[in-house]
Amino acid sequence: MSAPVFDRTASPLIFDLGQEGRANRYVEGGKPLDRFVPKSLLRDDLPLPDNSELDVVRHYTRLSQRTFGIDLGFYPLGSCTMKYNPRINDAMAGKPEFADLHPFVPDALAQGALQVMYELERSLSSLFGMAAFSLNPAAGAHAELGALLIAKRYFRDRGEVQRDKVIVPDTAHGTNPASAAMCGFKVISLPSDERGRVSVEELNKVLGPDTAVCMMTNPNTLGLFEDRVADITKAVHAAGGLMYYDGANANALMGNARPGDMGFDLMHLNTHKTFTIPHGGGGAGHGPLGVAEHLVEYLPTPMVVAVKKDDDEAGPSPSDRLSFRLDFDRPKSIGPMRSFWSNFAHAVRALAYIYANGGDGLKRVSQLAVLNANYLRVKIAEFLETPYPEICRHEFVVSAQKLKKETGVRALDLAKALLDRGFMAPTMYFPLIVPECLMIEPTETESKETLDSFVEALRDIVATASENPDELFAAPVTTVVGRVDETRAARQPDLRWRPA
Repeated sequence: MSAPVFDRTASPLIFDLGQEGRANRYVEGGKPLDRFVPKSLLRDDLPLPDNSELDVVRHYTRLSQRTFGIDLGFYPLGSCTMKYNPRINDAMAGKPEFADLHPFVPDALAQGALQVMYELERSLSSLFGMAAFSLNPAAGAHAELGALLIAKRYFRDRGEVQRDKVIVPDTAHGTNPASAAMCGFKVISLPSDERGRVSVEELNKVLGPDTAVCMMTNPNTLGLFEDRVADITKAVHAAGGLMYYDGANANALMGNARPGDMGFDLMHLNTHKTFTIPHGGGGAGHGPLGVAEHLVEYLPTPMVVAVKKDDDEAGPSPSDRLSFRLDFDRPKSIGPMRSFWSNFAHAVRALAYIYANGGDGLKRVSQLAVLNANYLRVKIAEFLETPYPEICRHEFVVSAQKLKKETGVRALDLAKALLDRGFMAPTMYFPLIVPECLMIEPTETESKETLDSFVEALRDIVATASENPDELFAAPVTTVVGRVDETRAARQPDLRWRPA
């Protein structure tokens, strides 16, 4: 199989190339630099090297070629839904009518932008069975934090301040217990049963008058649908608690099932996953926070509301009969969670994706994601252990534990070797309940040919583990950076260039 070839010694760092007097001086001749750059951004003591424009262009172009992304190859990162982002979404978000609009422009001059936010909120509420969504949170974990703040305020208003425990299954996303702890809750970890699902019997043992919230991911991080979810939500509600739905895996059920119908009171979505917004490298995210009817008044501000126009102001289409405004006057709200009102460009992208697909198309997206995941699962089960050999949803887990015992090759080594073969590695060592775990999510946007190539690459790597494991211990060898000392990298990170 062919692999991308990178020359690690192609050129030194741009910082090492510079020589005094080499830089271009297009702004000389008596024209001060602050005519072109704000004074607040200029520094006389910044030790930047002198480089020609050509060297600078080549440096950044070379860096872009060394960065792996979904536009270059298969990115099967489990639980992250790294699918293709249609360029039409970017084109819509980049329209000057949206991109150049200032956040503080009066509502009357931002009717189109407010309508986008309103229609996205209504669309998400319909798709996922919630009464309302706030578009304010900046990402999924940010929305988790908001949901738990809502729960805290809700129980305080009810005089139930003793509810200080949040139940988190061991197959939930790792941000769930962190968000709960940040809100001052005590976290109760709930072990899954032999089927990789929440046991209602074990859940009942930890439920009580101190239960505040049960946080669930469904399908869970094993890629399995919690088929007793109705019993779970019933039990938590009977104990007086709230149910929270982690929507990071919504690509598995969009258009086919709704968390609101399952009994969830709160939820978040990662529109930068399910709705094809670009993400990676820590941003930028977009995490709408949805709630059931009894929690709407607690949502973060502002909310976009629609007001019916007078008959003499209304136009011929339904949207012309409404005006939109930002509503900050919500006395029970937990307040704003970020600056400005939303990651607006992502709201535009998400709505463009929804309207391009329509209801039937979004349902088809999830069905194809599930189909691709099960196709890969069955193929890979021929040479790697699958701890839960049943129909999965959008992702599944395999284990290299047996391979490690036989050859010494770990899941980490398999992942590194995939980089040499032109594929991004799957999520490693998560969820923690599966030893030597690889979590694989193909998404719906990959072709059968791509999936087959991935299977054959992984099959070849597993065969190499038995024949020549040392080759895998050295991987990757074709990438810009080879195998690093990960312990040292974590403890002594070197993240910036410093002048000599």
